[in-house]
Amino acid sequence: MFIVDSVPLAVLFCVITMLGWGSWANTQKLAGKDRWPFPLFYWDYAIGVLLFGIVFALTAGSFGSAGEPALTNLTHASSTGILRAFFSGALFNVSNILLVVAIDSAGMSLAFPVGVGLALVIGTVVSYLQTPKGSPSMLFSGVALVVLAMVLSALAHSRLPRKEGVHPARGVIYSVIAGCLMGYFYPQLISAISPGFQSQPIQPGLLTPYSALLIFGVGVFVSNFVVNGVFLKVNRLKYSDYFAGSARLHSIGILGGAIWMLALCLNVIASGIAGPAVSYALGQGATLIAAIWGVFIWKEFSNAPRGVTPLIVLMFIGYAAGLVLIGLTTL
Repeated sequence: MFIVDSVPLAVLFCVITMLGWGSWANTQKLAGKDRWPFPLFYWDYAIGVLLFGIVFALTAGSFGSAGEPALTNLTHASSTGILRAFFSGALFNVSNILLVVAIDSAGMSLAFPVGVGLALVIGTVVSYLQTPKGSPSMLFSGVALVVLAMVLSALAHSRLPRKEGVHPARGVIYSVIAGCLMGYFYPQLISAISPGFQSQPIQPGLLTPYSALLIFGVGVFVSNFVVNGVFLKVNRLKYSDYFAGSARLHSIGILGGAIWMLALCLNVIASGIAGPAVSYALGQGATLIAAIWGVFIWKEFSNAPRGVTPLIVLMFIGYAAGLVLIGLTTL
């Protein structure tokens, strides 16, 4: 299997994670322009996650002299390791959909910072406790700056004109639940992977990153029948509506899932060198990338009142400073 054996390459992969996690939602916006409902888009997204997990396992996870091929590893893995990876995928799936519901209820300005900020803190702390690696003072100072930047983003969004149908209290509840689940999916996935996989033999019963990611994708797809099935009913949609979509719409959703999964795959294999806590924290810098898309491409603040520009500038400074500190933790 392919492994990361240098810090610069690990940091590069984490930067790609930021780009992927911060950009995949653009595919949702593109599908939304054609009035393609989110629950239908999300089915293609889940398929994209699974397909890329399979491709990644059969290519990078099956060639090279390090470790063992992904499919061979699965035949040796214990049910505990497989269930951890599967449960991680299900956890992520529930949290991701709940976050979308929260944004729909409370608006982006409140739901996203609460949900993703909580996920960032929980995921980083739990991952560091599992595998202490790097300077904790620099790591958590960087995380604090990123969270501060999220708060500034929330303040900036709060000054935009309020849309109808916004329910802040309900949205906060969904955001907190989503953030807690999202914070635990990554440590749960890492716990299924053999420690020191980049330099040591795979421990009996545990998984390589590639086989774990494959099972993670299965967890996302299978849990989608329950989680997104509920979402379909709430929105008064039927499975037959999915098949009415064009090939273009389906390909956009699958691309979105593949982009997100590529980011996760690179992040996980980088964690062997950078450490899971640092990898996850850098990856969640995706909020910076999402902010860049929102400000400069989608013009979300074009109608913002006076006083918002300084908040946006401070937000970008907070993100940049926090991510630099987290990156320096690997040195």
